[in-house]
Amino acid sequence: MPAPSSSPSTRSLSPVPTPAKEPALDVEGLSRYARQIMLPGFGVAGQHSLTAASVLVVGAGGLGSPVIEYLAAAGVGRLGLVDDDVVDVSNLQRQVVHGQGQLGVLKVDSARARVAELNPGVQVETISVRLEAGNALEMLRGYDLVVDGSDNFATRYLVTDACEMLGIPLVWGAVLRFSGQVCTFWPGRGPGYRDLFPEPPDAEAAPSCAEVGVLGPLCGVIGSTMAVEALKLLAGVGEPLLGRLQNYDALSGQWRTVRFAQDPDRAPATELSDDYAEICAAPGPKPVGIRLEDLTPGSYRLVDIRPDAVESSIQGALVVPRSEVESLLSEDSLLGFDVVLVCATGSRSAAAALALRAAGNDRVFSLEGGARNL
Repeated sequence: MPAPSSSPSTRSLSPVPTPAKEPALDVEGLSRYARQIMLPGFGVAGQHSLTAASVLVVGAGGLGSPVIEYLAAAGVGRLGLVDDDVVDVSNLQRQVVHGQGQLGVLKVDSARARVAELNPGVQVETISVRLEAGNALEMLRGYDLVVDGSDNFATRYLVTDACEMLGIPLVWGAVLRFSGQVCTFWPGRGPGYRDLFPEPPDAEAAPSCAEVGVLGPLCGVIGSTMAVEALKLLAGVGEPLLGRLQNYDALSGQWRTVRFAQDPDRAPATELSDDYAEICAAPGPKPVGIRLEDLTPGSYRLVDIRPDAVESSIQGALVVPRSEVESLLSEDSLLGFDVVLVCATGSRSAAAALALRAAGNDRVFSLEGGARNL
């Protein structure tokens, strides 16, 4: 069967500016990157651009996994990884940069170890603190490109505002259930995230993956497309997704393109707000994840559902196996109280709380961040 024909890649715009110094490629480097160096329009110059580049990846989860692996494999010189979470067993269905042996390990440390296996020449900087208005500009400053694989609107709006203020190109993606989206934003070169999504959607219209699920390989499709966008921008090849939102439906296997333009009436971002979480919160039922400081003292009871817990290390908490959680609300000691389920990281407790809410128990919550936040 003859090979399918394809048109050569061409440089449609100058690459994202990177340091002028071009690190020399040794024999090993020329061999490692040979398959992309031989691409029309890419060449040694494109590889030099990657080697000199620095990319900040926000989120080392489902989308961050393929982004981190492919950017490292392609030879991006410096990767910054931002994520304050630890690896949980519920992550392994889709967050393929992590493995069974990394359970309980910070995701950024797990991802750094994987990068070292893939390409030891890549410099990795790990940032295991939550991205907030007070630290966002400092975290992003100094990177040539940002890739946002976060899973909440507060972080997305924070990242896009920070990138706009600093003039840094941004590759963004999102997944939910069986569908995903990818787009690229470059201040001064095309419309931004707020031109596409001026306001956060209602909570009911945009549930989280923890609430409604996501197909694991979908993260690979969207995350890989995000990595492609990042490499195109850094090497200056192809046509980036500026002003074009790509929607992918995994059930039909179809891609759909939505074109959009910059809103001439939108004011550019000039400052970061401390209220992103509040601004992006929509009216509706109380969220499943909750912090104890958001509850009235004495109004709740803690229930430890960690699988290895025999006697809870959490003062005053009941210990209930996950398999018996459904029956715990009938206990007299819990009647009239908010029930806060606790696991190691908040993932299993969130799933259990959702199951109980679906059964009509709307006073069940999950401790945000799990036992490590106590």
